[in-house]
Amino acid sequence: MVYNLRIADLPLSERPRERLLELGAKNLTPAELIAILLGTGQGKGKLSAVGLAQYILNQLSENKRDPLSVLREISPTELMGISGVGPAKATAILAGMELGKRAFQFRPSAKAIIDSPNAAAAAFSHDLMWQSQERFAVLLLDTKNSLISSQVITIGIATETLIHPRELFREAIRHSATNMIIAHNHPSGNLEPSIEDLNLTEQLLECAKIVGIPILDHLIIGNGNFRSIRQNSTLWDQYSD
Repeated sequence: MVYNLRIADLPLSERPRERLLELGAKNLTPAELIAILLGTGQGKGKLSAVGLAQYILNQLSENKRDPLSVLREISPTELMGISGVGPAKATAILAGMELGKRAFQFRPSAKAIIDSPNAAAAAFSHDLMWQSQERFAVLLLDTKNSLISSQVITIGIATETLIHPRELFREAIRHSATNMIIAHNHPSGNLEPSIEDLNLTEQLLECAKIVGIPILDHLIIGNGNFRSIRQNSTLWDQYSD
């Protein structure tokens, strides 16, 4: 995509709004999403909205930090210090970021039905989605998969967390849960399970079989997305009744 063209000069297939409508928001780049918030471009070199958005991200990553992490905490004054970003564009970006934060602060009500990986990811999102440290959490469910409680079991260092089976099953027994879904976050945003993740999952599935409280899934969560280990492995095959 050429960044110094006007949006109107781009083919329909490359325009951010049209791409969002056709492909869905998840398939757009951060620059394209910000461009939709900006509406128009300019700044140095009279950039298009996409070009200005990419320029903003480049400026935010100068200290080798994730630009989206910086954007989540940036002030209006700092944002307006970037060439091409005035009050209208800054407030549009900050409003979009705040709305996203509030959406991910959703906490499901007691007795909410957790009947899919999507529902589970939404229930975990407040505690896991944007955390900078790795966390391990559990949704405790009754026989109808209604939510009893959501618990963060451990908080690790930036790159790893450890969970012992007794910590997990103590909570399940204390709340009289009959099913559970476990999850941990990858602060890097890489949702591919590590060997350690798979080994831990298998260990906990073995314990669940003994205790009699099934683990329905293990999700990896981070940076606005999630991955179901159950849907992408054969680990559950030997533990299914």
